[in-house]
Amino acid sequence: MASVHTSSTANAPAAKPLGAILDRAMAGARLSLADAVALIECTDADLPAVMAAAAELRDRAKGHIVTYSRKVFLPITNLCRDRCTYCTFRKDPGDPGAWTMMPDEIAEWSRRGAELGCKEALMCLGDKPEVAFKEYRATLESLGVRTTIEYVGRACEIALDEGLLPHTNAGLMTTEEMRMLRPLNASMGLMLESISPRLRARGGVHQAAPDKDPALRIKMIDEAGALKIPFTTGMLLGIGETIAERAESLLAIRDINERQGHIQEVIIQNFRAKPEIAMADAPEPDAYDMARAIATARLVLGANMNVQAPPNLSPRQIELFLDAGINDWGGISPLSKDYVNPEAPWPHIERLGERCARAGFDLKERLAIYPEYINDEWLDPAVATNVRAMWARTVGGQS
Repeated sequence: MASVHTSSTANAPAAKPLGAILDRAMAGARLSLADAVALIECTDADLPAVMAAAAELRDRAKGHIVTYSRKVFLPITNLCRDRCTYCTFRKDPGDPGAWTMMPDEIAEWSRRGAELGCKEALMCLGDKPEVAFKEYRATLESLGVRTTIEYVGRACEIALDEGLLPHTNAGLMTTEEMRMLRPLNASMGLMLESISPRLRARGGVHQAAPDKDPALRIKMIDEAGALKIPFTTGMLLGIGETIAERAESLLAIRDINERQGHIQEVIIQNFRAKPEIAMADAPEPDAYDMARAIATARLVLGANMNVQAPPNLSPRQIELFLDAGINDWGGISPLSKDYVNPEAPWPHIERLGERCARAGFDLKERLAIYPEYINDEWLDPAVATNVRAMWARTVGGQS
C-alpha cells in the first residue's frame, strides 16, 4: 500500500525564498513539501506573483483554452453508511428525500440528457449502503444484484445504450470492482478530500465515515492507476484541515500520479456551509484561500495537469480562478442539479463562455475522458469505439 504523508512539517527542509521557489517551478523542478507550504501560505502581497507564475505555467501546456464536460448527474442512490458532518447528500432509508434510482429512471434521465447534448453520465452515490441498511439490501435483491457496485455496472450499461459515456464516482471500491467497471466507463474518480488522518479522529468531520480514511483512499487511487483507469481526484478545502495539510494532500496526489500517470484532473473544491448540516456555522474558505490552493496545485502538479474548480460553488470568482491557473470547470448539466450542493445552480454554459471570453479564454467542451487518454493504453476495448466516435463528433461540432 502506498505510504501516507504525515501531518507534520517540522522535519521538512526549510523552504527557499518565494522567488526561488517560483523559478524552480517554472523550470519544471519537483517542489518539496516545504516549497508547497510556502506557496499555499503566501502573503496577500505575494499572491499575485504566485498566481502569475501558475497562470504562465498553465499557458505553456494549455494555452488559453478552458474546458468543461456536459453531463447528466445520476444520483444512483443517496443512501450511505458514512456520516460526514458537512454532507447534505446522504440519507437513511425512510428519510425525506431518500432514493434509489430505478433502471427506467436511469434510462429516462440518460435519454433526456443525450437529447440536450450531454456526453457524460456521472454516477454519483453513497458509500456501501448495503453494509448498513437491510432495507437497501432487499432493494438490491429485488433488482437482481448483490452489491451497489453491481447495480452501478447495470446503470453504466443503460447510460451507454442511451449514448452517454459513464464516469463512476462510487466511493471506495476494491480492485476487482474497478476491474469490473472499467469496460463500462470512460473514466472514474474518488476525491482524496484530505490526506489528514486527524479528520477521522473523535470530533473530526470523518469520525463516523470509515470510507474517508485517507490511507484507504490513497490505496484505491493507486490501484486505479495500476488498472490503467483515467482518474479524477482532488481535495476539499475547509473541512478542518490545516493549510499545511492542503499542501501535503497535493503532494500525495502528485506522488501517485508520478507512479501511475493516470490522474487526468485534480479538483480544488471549497466547502460550502448549509443550514441543515452539523457544520452550519463553520467558516467557508474565501476566494483567496481557493486562489492560493489552485495556484499551488498548478505549480506542484505541473503544466500538463488539468486543474479544475467547480464554477457553481464560486460563481463570482470565475476570472480569479482563471488567473490562478485552472484550465477546466468540470461537469455542468443542462438537465440535473448538483445533488451534492443543491443550493448552487450550474452556470448557463453560454454565459460562462462569455465570461471566459472576456477574460481571454475560449470555453471548449470535452468528454469525461481527456484527449490525452483516448488511446489503447487507457481505453478498455469495450468502450473505446463509443469514446472515439463521440470525441470525433464533439471536436467536429466545435471546429
